[in-house]
Amino acid sequence: MNEEFDRKVVIPGEELGEGTASYNAYEEDGKVFSRVVGLAEKRGNAFLVIPLSGVYSPKRGDGVIGKISEVSFSKWIVDINSPYSSVLPLNEAVDEFVDLTKTDLTMFFNYGDMVFAEITSVSKNKNIQLSMRDRKCRKLREGRLIKVVPAKVPRIIGKNGSMVEMIKKLTGTQIVVGQNGIVWIKGENEVVATEAVLTVERMSQSHGLTDYIKNMLEDKLGVKSEDIIQEGEKHGEERDAL
Repeated sequence: MNEEFDRKVVIPGEELGEGTASYNAYEEDGKVFSRVVGLAEKRGNAFLVIPLSGVYSPKRGDGVIGKISEVSFSKWIVDINSPYSSVLPLNEAVDEFVDLTKTDLTMFFNYGDMVFAEITSVSKNKNIQLSMRDRKCRKLREGRLIKVVPAKVPRIIGKNGSMVEMIKKLTGTQIVVGQNGIVWIKGENEVVATEAVLTVERMSQSHGLTDYIKNMLEDKLGVKSEDIIQEGEKHGEERDAL
């Protein structure tokens, strides 16, 4: 950071430089450190940190949606909506043998590609390793992305996946919810499904939210949830009979 109010994302305990500690910062051995996750900036000789609310804190086992931001030797750097770096190693992304002297890794994942991956480890320094080995992990093609507050993700998913499954069935869309607060939606009724997800986020503390969302979707789409469930069961029976 320089004298011109440059900002950067910092984590608790990260060194900011030499100077005076101001808002959300502290001094130790002549240096200034951050107390919180936030945006650090220098004003004159003083450092301050503006907290970032709703920041995603990565945990092992989380399924996250990220964007390939860098292609490096034998790995990809992935932006997962977190202040911390995230790495997808080649051996966690591809089953086949890859000759790195002859292969361009962009043939697997290129800059800007969106992926759903699993966090396999988080170091003490918050270095994150991802994997694509779980059957749910994949590249996400087309569709639309929305951001929600990570703390609201459990409500969007619902108990045993009930909320998101209801939205998927009523709208006929594919929906993938990342624990990092990124949601991918694809299908003919993307706009309606997006509105439903954002409504759940906004009204997450409301009682009777499931019925509210069901009624909202039925009104907007002109369908009844019972008809969709029966239709799905019918198709399931037809598949079983084949």
